[in-house]
Amino acid sequence: MLLPVDPARYGAFLAVMAVMAITPGPANIFAIATGMQRGKGQALVAVAGMNSASLVWFAGAALGLGALVAAFPTAFHILAILGGFYVAWLGLKSIWSGIKGGGGLVDRPAVHRERSAFLDGFSVQIANPKVLLFFTAVLPPFVDVTRPLVPQMALFAVTAVGMDTLSMSAYGLGGAALSTRMTEPRFQRAFAFFVGALLICAAILILLRG
Repeated sequence: MLLPVDPARYGAFLAVMAVMAITPGPANIFAIATGMQRGKGQALVAVAGMNSASLVWFAGAALGLGALVAAFPTAFHILAILGGFYVAWLGLKSIWSGIKGGGGLVDRPAVHRERSAFLDGFSVQIANPKVLLFFTAVLPPFVDVTRPLVPQMALFAVTAVGMDTLSMSAYGLGGAALSTRMTEPRFQRAFAFFVGALLICAAILILLRG
Protein backbone atom coordinates (compact mmCIF):
# COMPACT_ATOMS: atom_id res chain seq x y z
CA MET A 1 0.00 0.00 0.00
CA LEU A 2 1.35 3.43 -0.96
CA LEU A 3 1.79 5.64 2.08
CA PRO A 4 0.63 9.29 1.88
CA VAL A 5 4.22 10.49 2.46
CA ASP A 6 7.59 8.84 1.94
CA PRO A 7 8.82 7.64 5.41
CA ALA A 8 12.21 9.36 5.07
CA ARG A 9 10.57 12.61 4.02
CA TYR A 10 8.06 12.33 6.86
CA GLY A 11 10.84 11.73 9.38
CA ALA A 12 12.54 14.92 8.26
CA PHE A 13 9.25 16.78 8.59
CA LEU A 14 8.82 15.46 12.15
CA ALA A 15 12.24 16.82 13.12
CA VAL A 16 11.58 20.25 11.62
CA MET A 17 8.08 20.44 13.09
CA ALA A 18 9.30 19.48 16.57
CA VAL A 19 11.77 22.38 16.56
CA MET A 20 9.14 24.83 15.29
CA ALA A 21 6.56 23.65 17.84
CA ILE A 22 8.75 24.15 20.91
CA THR A 23 10.38 27.40 19.77
CA PRO A 24 8.89 30.40 21.63
CA GLY A 25 6.92 32.51 19.19
CA PRO A 26 3.72 34.57 19.12
CA ALA A 27 1.47 31.52 19.67
CA ASN A 28 3.41 30.05 22.59
CA ILE A 29 3.84 33.45 24.22
CA PHE A 30 0.12 34.07 23.83
CA ALA A 31 -0.58 30.69 25.46
CA ILE A 32 1.56 31.66 28.46
CA ALA A 33 -0.16 35.03 28.79
CA THR A 34 -3.63 33.49 28.52
CA GLY A 35 -2.80 30.87 31.14
CA MET A 36 -1.51 33.52 33.52
CA GLN A 37 -4.42 35.86 32.96
CA ARG A 38 -7.37 33.46 32.67
CA GLY A 39 -6.31 30.12 34.11
CA LYS A 40 -5.84 26.56 32.83
CA GLY A 41 -9.25 26.08 31.24
CA GLN A 42 -9.17 29.23 29.16
CA ALA A 43 -5.54 28.58 28.17
CA LEU A 44 -6.62 25.26 26.66
CA VAL A 45 -9.56 26.98 24.95
CA ALA A 46 -7.11 29.49 23.43
CA VAL A 47 -4.93 26.57 22.26
CA ALA A 48 -7.99 25.08 20.55
CA GLY A 49 -8.60 28.42 18.84
CA MET A 50 -5.02 28.67 17.62
CA ASN A 51 -5.03 25.14 16.25
CA SER A 52 -8.37 25.70 14.54
CA ALA A 53 -6.68 28.57 12.69
CA SER A 54 -3.83 26.20 11.78
CA LEU A 55 -6.37 23.81 10.25
CA VAL A 56 -7.73 26.71 8.18
CA TRP A 57 -4.20 27.33 6.93
CA PHE A 58 -3.78 23.64 6.05
CA ALA A 59 -7.06 23.69 4.13
CA GLY A 60 -5.83 26.77 2.31
CA ALA A 61 -2.53 25.05 1.52
CA ALA A 62 -4.41 22.12 0.02
CA LEU A 63 -6.34 24.59 -2.15
CA GLY A 64 -3.23 26.35 -3.40
CA LEU A 65 -2.44 28.89 -0.68
CA GLY A 66 1.15 29.27 -1.86
CA ALA A 67 0.03 30.54 -5.24
CA LEU A 68 -2.48 32.85 -3.56
CA VAL A 69 0.18 34.36 -1.31
CA ALA A 70 2.47 34.89 -4.29
CA ALA A 71 -0.32 36.61 -6.19
CA PHE A 72 -1.51 38.82 -3.31
CA PRO A 73 1.43 39.33 -0.93
CA THR A 74 0.18 42.74 0.22
CA ALA A 75 -3.10 41.29 1.50
CA PHE A 76 -1.30 38.76 3.69
CA HIS A 77 1.12 41.42 4.87
CA ILE A 78 -1.82 43.58 5.96
CA LEU A 79 -3.40 40.58 7.71
CA ALA A 80 -0.22 40.04 9.73
CA ILE A 81 -0.01 43.73 10.65
CA LEU A 82 -3.64 43.78 11.84
CA GLY A 83 -3.03 40.67 13.90
CA GLY A 84 0.02 42.26 15.51
CA PHE A 85 -1.89 45.38 16.46
CA TYR A 86 -4.72 43.29 17.91
CA VAL A 87 -2.32 41.39 20.19
CA ALA A 88 -0.65 44.68 21.16
CA TRP A 89 -4.08 46.04 22.14
CA LEU A 90 -4.64 43.03 24.39
CA GLY A 91 -1.27 43.68 26.03
CA LEU A 92 -1.96 47.38 26.56
CA LYS A 93 -5.35 46.53 28.01
CA SER A 94 -3.71 44.23 30.57
CA ILE A 95 -1.19 46.92 31.49
CA TRP A 96 -4.00 49.45 31.89
CA SER A 97 -5.76 47.10 34.31
CA GLY A 98 -2.55 47.04 36.35
CA ILE A 99 -2.36 50.84 36.34
CA LYS A 100 -5.95 51.01 37.58
CA GLY A 101 -5.08 48.60 40.36
CA GLY A 102 -6.70 45.39 39.10
CA GLY A 103 -4.50 42.44 38.29
CA GLY A 104 -7.04 40.49 36.29
CA LEU A 105 -7.45 37.72 38.86
CA VAL A 106 -10.28 38.99 41.04
CA ASP A 107 -12.51 39.81 38.09
CA ARG A 108 -11.58 36.81 35.98
CA PRO A 109 -15.21 35.77 35.27
CA ALA A 110 -15.91 39.26 33.87
CA VAL A 111 -12.91 38.88 31.57
CA HIS A 112 -14.41 35.66 30.25
CA ARG A 113 -17.67 37.37 29.39
CA GLU A 114 -15.83 40.24 27.78
CA ARG A 115 -13.70 38.25 25.36
CA SER A 116 -13.57 34.76 23.95
CA ALA A 117 -10.28 32.95 24.54
CA PHE A 118 -11.05 30.77 21.51
CA LEU A 119 -11.52 33.76 19.19
CA ASP A 120 -8.47 35.51 20.63
CA GLY A 121 -6.37 32.41 19.98
CA PHE A 122 -7.81 32.01 16.48
CA SER A 123 -7.05 35.67 15.69
CA VAL A 124 -3.47 35.36 16.90
CA GLN A 125 -2.73 32.24 14.84
CA ILE A 126 -4.57 33.22 11.66
CA ALA A 127 -2.35 36.33 11.43
CA ASN A 128 0.84 34.73 12.76
CA PRO A 129 3.69 35.30 10.23
CA LYS A 130 5.42 32.20 11.62
CA VAL A 131 2.50 30.16 10.29
CA LEU A 132 2.62 31.95 6.95
CA LEU A 133 6.36 31.21 6.73
CA PHE A 134 5.67 27.56 7.55
CA PHE A 135 3.13 27.13 4.75
CA THR A 136 4.99 29.11 2.10
CA ALA A 137 8.61 28.10 2.80
CA VAL A 138 8.88 25.17 5.22
CA LEU A 139 6.07 22.82 4.15
CA PRO A 140 6.38 22.87 0.32
CA PRO A 141 9.71 20.96 0.18
CA PHE A 142 8.08 18.04 2.03
CA VAL A 143 5.16 17.76 -0.39
CA ASP A 144 5.61 15.01 -2.99
CA VAL A 145 4.05 16.13 -6.26
CA THR A 146 3.94 12.50 -7.48
CA ARG A 147 1.49 11.52 -4.70
CA PRO A 148 -2.08 12.66 -3.99
CA LEU A 149 -2.04 16.04 -2.24
CA VAL A 150 -5.02 15.67 0.12
CA PRO A 151 -3.74 12.60 2.03
CA GLN A 152 -0.36 14.31 2.44
CA MET A 153 -1.94 17.48 3.79
CA ALA A 154 -4.11 15.44 6.15
CA LEU A 155 -1.08 13.64 7.60
CA PHE A 156 0.96 16.86 7.86
CA ALA A 157 -2.01 18.59 9.53
CA VAL A 158 -2.48 15.86 12.15
CA THR A 159 1.23 15.90 12.91
CA ALA A 160 1.63 19.67 13.09
CA VAL A 161 -1.55 20.32 15.07
CA GLY A 162 -0.74 17.46 17.45
CA MET A 163 2.75 18.80 18.19
CA ASP A 164 1.52 22.39 18.45
CA THR A 165 -1.25 21.34 20.84
CA LEU A 166 1.22 19.64 23.16
CA SER A 167 3.65 22.55 23.06
CA MET A 168 1.07 25.34 23.40
CA SER A 169 -0.74 23.48 26.18
CA ALA A 170 2.49 23.06 28.11
CA TYR A 171 3.24 26.77 27.79
CA GLY A 172 -0.34 27.71 28.71
CA LEU A 173 -0.53 25.41 31.74
CA GLY A 174 2.85 26.69 32.87
CA GLY A 175 1.51 30.23 32.75
CA ALA A 176 -1.61 29.16 34.68
CA ALA A 177 0.55 27.54 37.36
CA LEU A 178 2.35 30.84 37.85
CA SER A 179 -0.93 32.74 38.15
CA THR A 180 -2.11 30.74 41.18
CA ARG A 181 0.63 32.32 43.26
CA MET A 182 -0.56 35.86 42.61
CA THR A 183 -3.08 36.56 45.39
CA GLU A 184 -2.11 39.92 46.90
CA PRO A 185 -3.13 43.18 45.17
CA ARG A 186 0.49 44.26 44.76
CA PHE A 187 1.35 41.00 43.00
CA GLN A 188 -1.81 41.22 40.93
CA ARG A 189 -0.71 44.59 39.56
CA ALA A 190 2.75 43.25 38.77
CA PHE A 191 1.11 40.21 37.19
CA ALA A 192 -1.01 42.42 34.90
CA PHE A 193 2.08 44.33 33.78
CA PHE A 194 3.94 41.09 33.09
CA VAL A 195 1.08 39.60 31.06
CA GLY A 196 0.84 42.85 29.11
CA ALA A 197 4.57 42.74 28.42
CA LEU A 198 4.31 39.15 27.16
CA LEU A 199 1.49 40.06 24.80
CA ILE A 200 3.33 43.11 23.51
CA CYS A 201 6.41 40.92 22.88
CA ALA A 202 4.20 38.55 20.87
CA ALA A 203 2.83 41.55 18.94
CA ILE A 204 6.34 42.78 18.17
CA LEU A 205 7.31 39.34 16.86
CA ILE A 206 4.23 39.32 14.62
CA LEU A 207 4.87 42.84 13.32
CA LEU A 208 8.58 42.25 12.69
CA ARG A 209 8.02 38.94 10.90
CA GLY A 210 5.02 40.36 9.06
